[in-house]
Amino acid sequence: RYFLVGSNPAETKYRVLKIDRTEPKDLVIIDDKHVYTQQEVRELLGRLDLGNRTKIGQKGSSGLSRAVSAFGVVGFVRFLEGYYIVLITKRRKMADIGGHAIYKIEDTNMIYIPNDSVRVTHPDEARYLRIFQNVDLSSNFYFSYSYDLSHSLQYNLTVLRMPLETLKTETTQTRQESFDIFEDEGLSTQGGSGVFGICSKPYEKYVWNGKLLEAVKNTVHRDWLLYIINGFCGQSKLLIYGRPIYVTLIARRSSKFAGTRFLKRGANCEGDVANEVETEQILYDASVMSFSAGSYSSYVQVRGSVPLYWSQDISTMMPKPPITLDQADPFAHVAALHFDQMLQRFGSPIIILNLVKEREKRKHERILSEELVAAVTYLNQFLPPEHAIIYIPWDMAKYTKSKLCNVLDRLNVIAESVVKKTGFFVNRPDSYCSILRPDEKWNELGGYVVSTGRLQTGVLRTNCVDCLDRTNTAQFMVGKCALAYQLYSLGLIDKPNLQFDTDAVRLFEELYEDHGDTLSLQYGGSQLVHRVKTYRKIAPWTQHSKDIMQTLSRYYSNAFSDADRQDSINLFLGVFKPTEGKPHLWELPTDFYLHHKNTLSLSQTRRSYTYWWTTGVLKHLPLPFDEVTCAENRRKLTVKKFHKYEEEIDIHNEFFRPYELSSFDETFCLAMTNSIRDFMPKNVGIDPSPFTVRKPDETGKSVLGNKSNREEAVLQRKTAASAPPPPSEEAVSSSSEDDSGTDKEDEGAVSQRSTPVKVTDTGDNTKITENVVQSTKDVYGVNLSDVPSEDDLTIYTRFVQLGQSQHKQDKSSQQFCSKHHLDRVINLIPISSFSQDNIYEVQPPRADRKSIEIFHAHIQAGRGNMQPLGKDDFLMYREYIRNRYL
Repeated sequence: RYFLVGSNPAETKYRVLKIDRTEPKDLVIIDDKHVYTQQEVRELLGRLDLGNRTKIGQKGSSGLSRAVSAFGVVGFVRFLEGYYIVLITKRRKMADIGGHAIYKIEDTNMIYIPNDSVRVTHPDEARYLRIFQNVDLSSNFYFSYSYDLSHSLQYNLTVLRMPLETLKTETTQTRQESFDIFEDEGLSTQGGSGVFGICSKPYEKYVWNGKLLEAVKNTVHRDWLLYIINGFCGQSKLLIYGRPIYVTLIARRSSKFAGTRFLKRGANCEGDVANEVETEQILYDASVMSFSAGSYSSYVQVRGSVPLYWSQDISTMMPKPPITLDQADPFAHVAALHFDQMLQRFGSPIIILNLVKEREKRKHERILSEELVAAVTYLNQFLPPEHAIIYIPWDMAKYTKSKLCNVLDRLNVIAESVVKKTGFFVNRPDSYCSILRPDEKWNELGGYVVSTGRLQTGVLRTNCVDCLDRTNTAQFMVGKCALAYQLYSLGLIDKPNLQFDTDAVRLFEELYEDHGDTLSLQYGGSQLVHRVKTYRKIAPWTQHSKDIMQTLSRYYSNAFSDADRQDSINLFLGVFKPTEGKPHLWELPTDFYLHHKNTLSLSQTRRSYTYWWTTGVLKHLPLPFDEVTCAENRRKLTVKKFHKYEEEIDIHNEFFRPYELSSFDETFCLAMTNSIRDFMPKNVGIDPSPFTVRKPDETGKSVLGNKSNREEAVLQRKTAASAPPPPSEEAVSSSSEDDSGTDKEDEGAVSQRSTPVKVTDTGDNTKITENVVQSTKDVYGVNLSDVPSEDDLTIYTRFVQLGQSQHKQDKSSQQFCSKHHLDRVINLIPISSFSQDNIYEVQPPRADRKSIEIFHAHIQAGRGNMQPLGKDDFLMYREYIRNRYL
């Protein structure tokens, strides 16, 4: 047997799973649902060890031995033989949201469960295993023990604020269990010391190991279930005069209709589109961690392929294969399913920003625009006008080629109108100063205002053909506009407006480019070809050749490796299940039938062509149906009552980990990208505000000396983010990716920190030192001469002697002098051997007895020991009460 022993972070409470290894093809797992203390689990393992030895007292290979140490279970998978267990063996902390840590998977381990004695071998098992492991779990998969990554921050915090009566009724219906790891926040009950813990069901669309956990979902306790997402997660620290503001970017890639660029286009029969990614930017004041007491804000936007039945034939080996519409859809059936999903999750209005080309010599991208306009026009006939889908077509490629038009200025106008319509989420009401001096833009802001803050209603859905380069730039501009409103709502800037070339926007732009590079690699096989700098027309002249290389890399990946990657994704997500006697995965001519279920069986229920939305959705608009308090949504929640001092809901222990020995150098908050360290100019006299516009030669990066130094600094920041480095650092990227798997240690504390990788040789050290050391003019604002003058040397010598002589006083002369002075006069004794110096020793004045008593009483009160009240105190208190209340 295998015994899986899991613990809470403090290792004070344990659970044990027993996995049977005698079944060749079935998975038999026994969970006793009991919570063990550390002493109890040691005794249990000791008894197991003793009972499994061949001879009493013998220590050897028999008995109980540790197979692997891990941080979580990804799931269980079976191909043609027995089951495998997939374990996370290395992790790294990538972000922190309100004390909840978000980790990136660094390494995994697959262990075959059945014993060799019962193993039934199959010739194709090894090939399936190789295909499954083609999905690299160590790149861009994330998990959290206590925060639900599949939902937005708005959903998670809205659930926490559900009415207390609702929770009380739910608690009576749930089975009481002794130990749960939930959201670390709770809701206090009225009186008493109870706290309600809430655990919501994950949003299945963004969970990537749902099928892997399906086999054990109903047999093991939910604490064993660890849901992972695929996409991007990055966090940077914006320091505003020392006040830490964390800017976090989380991208969730949909696991439905997932795949690679040319093999997954358009939508499937269930309304899931290709390359669908939900991007959320979270901003919060890191000086207060708690969700209930802190200030949190978020903004969500979506990208995804055009929701129609369309594809591109890649057998022609053309860089741009022709676009073909596969099925006629006069009643916009697939678009209706897609927008129905969006109305449920985001509310209204749904805003479509379509960036595909409108004018072309040969009709190519315009085919999609015409069909999408027809679909949206049809669907809007049946929606109330105030909740209609808003369609914004904008040919970004045409404006980019125009010398008269500034692309980003036009995008900024679109972004302002979008953010005003959707609003954003913030968990605190408008500050008093914004009520006194309201900004005209703030008053026009949409969304839904509640007593506790604002809710985002509706979402922007951006698409081009690939949803990569143009889409990322458009999303960055909308995110930049929303960031200004978020900063304004938290009282950090006086106007909701941010300008380019400020430290804050540079930091945000770098986050978005990492985000774009990562998503582009996952779907297209290369990094971004066109970046924000390309559209600002300030990209360096070397960028053009790098763009060509990225285009070739993308073309090569699409032509030769995408088919294998698509097979791996289909197997990993459970879209294809290997079955004895049926064709193997590599024998299928196409995976079209796997993703379009209606080709294998007809649906029994036919949806209405006019009432195309789910029942109940329209009633609650503009609010999203998923966040409304109703019976259907309450069934998705598990509620349990805790004592408020229980360890597992103590956020202080979870974040600060007082039971671990930690070093400041290893803490995540010191290793993340920092606006002052990485972006602010290093010259003295520069305004430290991150909202000051800098000149191009004033950035923190340009101060760095030669190329190798610049690479090292960029790499130090990049190791904290999961995205691959930008194309200007090809030499660095290979070494950083190679080292990421080997330099991390197996245990958690060390593997969580981001270690800067040194890429320079020892022979270059002298050059680096010369270039890093700046001139005194740059640092101090004055030029120091080569040789100090004689007067300066004399003054310096006197100060050195002064420091040496201050400890060599003649005590007898001090005592003699003190007798001739009055007690109440402060005695000033020169401490220097130079008569013209005015530096004296100072004796503190004597305090009278009453002052000393008051001081001691104050110290005792601080320790909790109160002095008995005297008669004068009672008289004074009585006088105060009479004047105050009577």
